[in-house]
Amino acid sequence: MTSSEAFARDTQIVHLGRDPQANHGIVNPPVYHASTFIFNSVAQLLETRRDRASGAFEQFTYGREGTPTTRALEDAVTQLEGGYRAVVTSCGLGAICASLTAFLSAGDHLLIIDSLYGPVRQFCDEYLKRFGVEVSYYDPLIGADIAHLVQPNTRVIYLESPCSLTFEMTDVPAITRVARARGITTIMDNTWATPLCFQPLAHGADVSIHAATKYISGHSDLMLGIAVCNEAAFIPVKKTASASGYCGGPDDIYMALRGLRTLSLRLQRHQETATTIARWLQRRPEVSRVMYPALPDDPGHAIWRRDFNGASGLFGAVLKPCSEQQFAAMLDHMDLFLMGYSWGGFESLVVPTYPATLRSARPWQEKGPALRLHAGLEDPDDLIRDLERGFARLAAAA
Repeated sequence: MTSSEAFARDTQIVHLGRDPQANHGIVNPPVYHASTFIFNSVAQLLETRRDRASGAFEQFTYGREGTPTTRALEDAVTQLEGGYRAVVTSCGLGAICASLTAFLSAGDHLLIIDSLYGPVRQFCDEYLKRFGVEVSYYDPLIGADIAHLVQPNTRVIYLESPCSLTFEMTDVPAITRVARARGITTIMDNTWATPLCFQPLAHGADVSIHAATKYISGHSDLMLGIAVCNEAAFIPVKKTASASGYCGGPDDIYMALRGLRTLSLRLQRHQETATTIARWLQRRPEVSRVMYPALPDDPGHAIWRRDFNGASGLFGAVLKPCSEQQFAAMLDHMDLFLMGYSWGGFESLVVPTYPATLRSARPWQEKGPALRLHAGLEDPDDLIRDLERGFARLAAAA
C-alpha cells in the first residue's frame, strides 16, 4: 500500500492500523486476548527484557504492555495525530494521569488550565499535591502571558481547548511557544476536537490525550484512553503507564478501532447538528448565551477558525435566571436529550453544569443555570422539538 501520508484523512481513517495480508486476508485486525507471551529461548527472553528496559517497547512481553491489537489502534491514532508513538490506557483519565506523573516529581510545579475536566482537578488537588507537586491554575484566556506564571521548578503545562463545560478557546501555540523556550513539557486533552479537527503536536504540544471512550469509539459502550506522544515524551509516558497498570482491554481496543473507521462521517454530522441547535438556542428567550466556538459570534471563534479544522457536537448554554424547580422541570422529562455523564456517542445528552464550583483563576460570573449538551446523530428537528417541550415545562413551573 502507498504511504498513508499520500492519502486524504478520510482515506487514512479507513486504512490505518490494519494489515489484511498479515492476517490471512481478514479486513479488521484480530482481537488478541493475552496476558502471557511464550519465548523460545533464554536469548529471546533476555532480548525482550532489554527492549523493555531501554524503553523501546517494540516487542510484546506481557499483556499489560499491549498486544498486536493494541499496537494497531496506537499506530492508527498516532498517524492521524502526526505523532511518534501512542500509549493506550484503560480510560481517558488514565492517559492523563500517566502523562502527568511521567513528568512530575516532588518539588515540581504544574501549571494547569482552570477550566479543565473535573476528575483531573481532583487528581491534582488530592493526589499530586499530596505527593509534593505544587499545582497552580491559570486563566484559559491567558495566552503568551502564561510566561509570567512560570516558576524555576515548572515542569508541565496542561491545556484544554475548548475548555470543559465553559468552552473558552485557549491560544495553544502561544502557550506551547513559551513552554518550549523554557524546556517545559506540554500536555493537552484533545478529546473534543479529535485528531480530525486539531493536532496538538503540530501546534507545539508534547502529548495529546484522547478519551477514546468518546468520539473515537462513538458508541457509548467502552472505556479507553490514548496518549499520543512526540519522540521525547513517549518513553516516559509508556513506562509510567505500564508501571501504573494503565492498560486497555482487548475487546475495548478492537471496538475503538471499529468506531474509528466512521469517525469522519459521524463528526461531520455532530457538528452540523450542534450548529443548528446552537443557533436555534441563541434565538430562545430563555437562553442568556450559547458557548460553542464554531459560532461566528463566539468569543473564541477567531482562535478556533485559525487553528481548528472543524468542531464536534459538544457545546454549552447558559439560561436566564430561573428557579431550581423550573430548571429540573425542563430536564427531568426530556425524551431525546437524556442526562448522562459522558458524550461522543451516537446519542444526544444533556447535564446541568456548575462551573463556579470548579474555577479559581477565572471566576464564573454567570447568574443563570448552565447546561452541557451533546448533539447526537438523531434528526435535528426532533432534537429541537425535545428542547422546545423542555422550555415549555420550564415556563409552566414558574
